[in-house]
Amino acid sequence: MRHAAAPVRPAPWTARPHAPGGRADGRGGTRTAVVVGGGIAGLTAATALAERGVAVTLVEAAPTLGGRVRAWPVEVDGSPTTMSRGFHAFFRQYYNLRALLRRADPALSRLRPIDDYPLVLAGGHRDSFAGLPTTPPFNLLAFVARSPSFSARSLAAVDAKAALGLLDVRFPQTYVEYEGQSAADVLDNLRFPAAARHLALEVFARSFFADPREFSGGELVAMFHTYFLGSAEGLLFDVPDDDYDSALWAPLGSYLHGLGVEVRTGVRALGVEDSGDQVVVSLDDGTSLRCDGTVLATDQAPLQQIVAHSEWLGDAGWRARVADRKVAPRFAVWRMWFDRPVAPGTPPFLGTSGFGPLDNVSSVHLFESGAARWANERGGSVVEVHAYAVPQSTGEPELRDELRSQLFVIHPELRDAGVVHEEWLVRQDCPLVSTEPWADRPEVTTPDPRVTLAGDGIRCNYPVALMERAATTGWLAANAHLARWGLPGHDVWTVPMQSRHGLAGTLRRVMPGRVGQAP
Repeated sequence: MRHAAAPVRPAPWTARPHAPGGRADGRGGTRTAVVVGGGIAGLTAATALAERGVAVTLVEAAPTLGGRVRAWPVEVDGSPTTMSRGFHAFFRQYYNLRALLRRADPALSRLRPIDDYPLVLAGGHRDSFAGLPTTPPFNLLAFVARSPSFSARSLAAVDAKAALGLLDVRFPQTYVEYEGQSAADVLDNLRFPAAARHLALEVFARSFFADPREFSGGELVAMFHTYFLGSAEGLLFDVPDDDYDSALWAPLGSYLHGLGVEVRTGVRALGVEDSGDQVVVSLDDGTSLRCDGTVLATDQAPLQQIVAHSEWLGDAGWRARVADRKVAPRFAVWRMWFDRPVAPGTPPFLGTSGFGPLDNVSSVHLFESGAARWANERGGSVVEVHAYAVPQSTGEPELRDELRSQLFVIHPELRDAGVVHEEWLVRQDCPLVSTEPWADRPEVTTPDPRVTLAGDGIRCNYPVALMERAATTGWLAANAHLARWGLPGHDVWTVPMQSRHGLAGTLRRVMPGRVGQAP
């Protein structure tokens, strides 16, 4: 039992607890659904529907499953191996994603723990999240007490009312309360110690591929609640023990096959047509799929294109909310296969601050089995660097030169190493979680109940983000259809939706000053 987590039972579960096979609306026959998108959100929705007896077809534009967390084959020095869009941390508060992964791996044996989440500041010190107490708020107090990023003088300057706002949360109202404020604004209003800003900005804001001046202050507060004050799991995490396809998505694909799900990869959805009681999803191979309901679980740009081509769906206001969504700035992933090992004691993952565009360094061979085999056979290493929120004015040659230079500051032992192979990619397709009104973000339900949305850019009431928001909205999107069809939904889990520290709210309300603003 997770003592830090509280179950959230959606209305489809409690209001309509029909046994599988029941028909609340009196219609017979097997229900049909099309899930568009084979990433985390789509895989979750397909699983949720198929487990309730719905005949599901899943269509995915890429050749493999996993979406933005997929892997694909590459050849390095004559040996087959894999590449991906980069390292992802599977935090232990990802309850709904883990529920999905347990379908194919009940013991989560393919996830391996990372002992620490170290952050190094250029020319300065290193912070660690290992060895902290597990009970809030003692975990936070212990971290602040031992971290070299905080001094007594800097803590004394923190604005008390703004700080109490971090302890006095109630979701989703907290998202609304911080509308118009960026993550940088929140820290400015807190008078957050300058030497410790990297702990908030590098850990949270840039993990969303966003500039802290554009990233939502409400999301920053939600993440602070999730990882520090609303749960006991802290900021430690697990990673797959091999590439994403081998460890996660191929086994889950086999599970879906066993449920009768038809998976069609390499096929892109173009639009959705109204067809009486049903809808028809048109595909770019010239075929179409008629179904009782569909879940659009694509990236943001494909969703906008599908809605644009489905002119009957929604009113002008809703369609504008979908069309107006923006993407986060570019990010770069550079994986290099070196002919030399990294230094002994190198952590599998290292967050960085102040090293130019370099945001983190992963030693992939220290946790992925395939990379480890290659490194052991060659006496080398597989190292990956990330750069988030890359300005449009930065050219790729300039970015590569600076990333290489900063990597060698952290790993001088690689300066003279040979690069056997490299994979470089730059993408700009992640949703921007910005400071706009929370209610302007598209939600799971749409104006037509036959169509639902899922993904990490889709709004839901819970303090979840990134891969966990994708999984959570996947469950919720499926639950909405199951409710219509008189079938039981699935439990959704979250950290507590409000503060567990009632005194903070009382003190905050009696102190002068506007909420979230320094006096």
